[in-house]
Amino acid sequence: MAETGQRLILAFDYGTRRIGVAVGNELLKSARELAPLTARDGIPDWNKVEQLLKEWQPDLLVVGLPLNMDGSESDMSKRARKFGNRLHGRYGKPCVMVDERGSTREAKLIAREAGHRGNYRQESVDGIAAVLILEGWFAHQEGLPDGRAIY
Repeated sequence: MAETGQRLILAFDYGTRRIGVAVGNELLKSARELAPLTARDGIPDWNKVEQLLKEWQPDLLVVGLPLNMDGSESDMSKRARKFGNRLHGRYGKPCVMVDERGSTREAKLIAREAGHRGNYRQESVDGIAAVLILEGWFAHQEGLPDGRAIY
């Protein structure tokens, strides 16, 4: 495993139909979206997840935690936490949960500014949301106030 500050990180925006994915480099503090994983009722094709991990060989996994606006757990945050636990259990990689409140709304704004026509089922913003989750994690590591917390 790479030392802290030089790790390669995969971030996930958990969803029931799609799971957004982004990859980032801790040293450069940059992230870019990858193709989303399809999911059936929140369950991804674990073979595709395994391929992704083999291809990128990340040192750390970051999963967005969609808490309610008051900070309490939601059904989706419980499912996202379970997804993160399964990632860790299956692949033995460290996995952190990151408060992702507002990331999907922010991703939609970014997509609209880039010319997205609003059909999010056809053209998802899950990858953009995963990038925002990872950028939030980078900011948290720098001690920058971005409103995101690590769980």
